[in-house]
Amino acid sequence: MALTARNARAPTFFDEVVAATPGDPHLEVCLQCGTCGGSCPSGPDMEHTPRALFAMIAAGMKDTVLRSNAPWYCVSCYYCMERCPQDIHITDIMYTLKRMAIAAGLYRESSAADAPAFSETFIDYVDTYGRSFELGLVTRYHLRHHPLGALKIAPMGLDMLRKGRLDLTPRRIKGIDQLQTILAKAKEIESME
Repeated sequence: MALTARNARAPTFFDEVVAATPGDPHLEVCLQCGTCGGSCPSGPDMEHTPRALFAMIAAGMKDTVLRSNAPWYCVSCYYCMERCPQDIHITDIMYTLKRMAIAAGLYRESSAADAPAFSETFIDYVDTYGRSFELGLVTRYHLRHHPLGALKIAPMGLDMLRKGRLDLTPRRIKGIDQLQTILAKAKEIESME
């Protein structure tokens, strides 16, 4: 039986988030228990816990959610997913919210507005070397976006260098060509969607 125009409804923000998240994120079964936020190492820095974001998604608060700094502070440790009693794909949803915030241009209004630029710099190093290069990451990011910020963190960098905790040059992983092939295929698949 075909839906009539009268019965069809526009997708809600909740529907958009679920559709844009790979697989089945199980978002509809969130109990609002708070385990995700309590597990998150970045939770204290987030304006909204994942649980609060999920309630706002269900309430259709699209602009507020996409302006939140919470997805940008997610460190992708997957600890929240490991502890979630409902097996909600929290980290995957955070990635979805980042993509949606960039597409809508609302990330600029977040208190983490520089996060996409930092992420882009990080990804450049992973694409090239297969891993992060902290000295290059911080230097490139600060010189491009906050030149005076580099001066503020220089003492910490010198301490790390003195203690052998900072490499002066990047090192490629073994099999970088294989990783680059995988990343190129992932980008190709993403561009087809």
